[in-house]
Amino acid sequence: MLIHPWDAATGADEWVTFLRQHDFGELVASGRRRELPVVQPAHYAFDARDGGHTVWLHLARPNPVWPLLAENPRALFAVTGDYAYVPADWNAAPGGDPALGVPTSYYASVQLECTARVIDDPDEKADLLNRMLARFETAGTRVPVRPGAEPDRRLLPAIRGVELTVTGVRAKFKFGGNKDADHRAAIAGRLAGRDGPGDRGARHHLLRRTPDATG
Repeated sequence: MLIHPWDAATGADEWVTFLRQHDFGELVASGRRRELPVVQPAHYAFDARDGGHTVWLHLARPNPVWPLLAENPRALFAVTGDYAYVPADWNAAPGGDPALGVPTSYYASVQLECTARVIDDPDEKADLLNRMLARFETAGTRVPVRPGAEPDRRLLPAIRGVELTVTGVRAKFKFGGNKDADHRAAIAGRLAGRDGPGDRGARHHLLRRTPDATG
């Protein structure tokens, strides 16, 4: 992933906040001497504490990712979001010919280099699932997972957990950082007017990363 200086994260707080605000990413495992990696989309839980960063997820036991992680526990976990298409006329230089503008994409993407640990112990899997339930479920709507209780005793063997210890981070926030504040404010106004699926998130990042913009 190419990261220009103006698109780089301003610090760990920025990409950590992004990961906490999102909940779906892609686990990429390459194994050893494989022609192609396995790319597995998954919901995740993320935690940052004591100077470390960890991602948890779980997948079905027949998933093709397991042999690759057994061969090589090094993996990538990628989360991309808040993306929006910026048309050519929006991106044209102020005062210039809109037809000569160059379209672009706005997005945030965080790619985590990780060491994976596969979790098969029933108690650890229960802890992982309870962590994810706490992340995704409304309090009081789901009883805790307990390895010795039904139906959990029968269902737990059908999944395996993954604990990803983060060892490196590449984070990109591509939101017009090479434009001046007035131009970025104008694009923010266009995004507000269009209000497409990713426009609100893209506009938030654009304005957040442009202190002088009020669009």
